[in-house]
Amino acid sequence: MTALAALLKNEAALVVRFRDTLLREQEILRSGTSEELADINTEKLALAESLNGAGAERARALSAGNDNVIDMQVWFSAHPREAESIKLWDGLLKVAREAREINEVNGNLINALHQKASDALSILTRSEAEQSLYSRDGQSAPSTGSRIIDSA
Repeated sequence: MTALAALLKNEAALVVRFRDTLLREQEILRSGTSEELADINTEKLALAESLNGAGAERARALSAGNDNVIDMQVWFSAHPREAESIKLWDGLLKVAREAREINEVNGNLINALHQKASDALSILTRSEAEQSLYSRDGQSAPSTGSRIIDSA
């Protein structure tokens, strides 16, 4: 195993862990419970830092010291004997795409849950109901909380 293959194997394992963490987050979001979200978020942040470090380490290993961003396809074209690394890289990219899609779904779930919570809070505080009552002159009237009694 080449040095690059070892780096990519480590980075790929981190991406798999990150994807799996996102899947656990999705299960929690779908269940409607929030107790474990803080722990999941802490784990995601730690994995993101590890992934950033692994990517930087890979870039340092492949560059001549003057470039932090390496086009892997160009590098692999110049180093065709790195077949194992090419396979690892392709697998890493596949799992990273899966993680991105899962993260997008999780974001949509969070937005939907936030909207539901906002709607419920609005109903409970009656802010919409207060705005929907009008006085005889057509102006918004505050709710008194009592029955409306008309004098005939």
